[in-house]
Amino acid sequence: MKRAILTIVGTVAGLVLLLSFKTQSAPSGGAAAGATLGTGSGTDGGAAAPAPSASSGPTAGSGTGDGSGTGSGQTSKSTTRTVTGDTIDTRWGPVQVQVTLKDGKITKVQALQLPSDNRRDLEINNFAVPQLHQETLSAQSAQIDTVSGATYTSEGYIRSLQSALDKAGK
Repeated sequence: MKRAILTIVGTVAGLVLLLSFKTQSAPSGGAAAGATLGTGSGTDGGAAAPAPSASSGPTAGSGTGDGSGTGSGQTSKSTTRTVTGDTIDTRWGPVQVQVTLKDGKITKVQALQLPSDNRRDLEINNFAVPQLHQETLSAQSAQIDTVSGATYTSEGYIRSLQSALDKAGK
């Protein structure tokens, strides 16, 4: 009888704790959909490409690098490529990623399309996309973790990123 009472009390206490758990809200001043994160090499002056607007319609992204760079006495020419991944349809909307590679190294990742139908989508994007960008730059591959609370967006991001890297031959 005592075990049954302890089990019930423990279950109720655990349920109360679980239901009172508050999730962390996304910061309101974060990066918007289409956020860009670069490594800030000395030749680009630290300027980032303008982010596309968070419209609900599809956006097309393309770009090329000219392969030129300024170095201190370098005689070899570096190659820069920008590759756009496939558009991945998720439960909450399309996700598409563009990757810039310099000499085979990922130097910039840009989300071209993200779910943006409501304010919650934008909150998730502001919270998750910078983390996904940073992990991509650190891992130098699509082998990154999903962001908790943004599972569908993370999975679409990773699949689009992998398709871009496949197109680039990385």
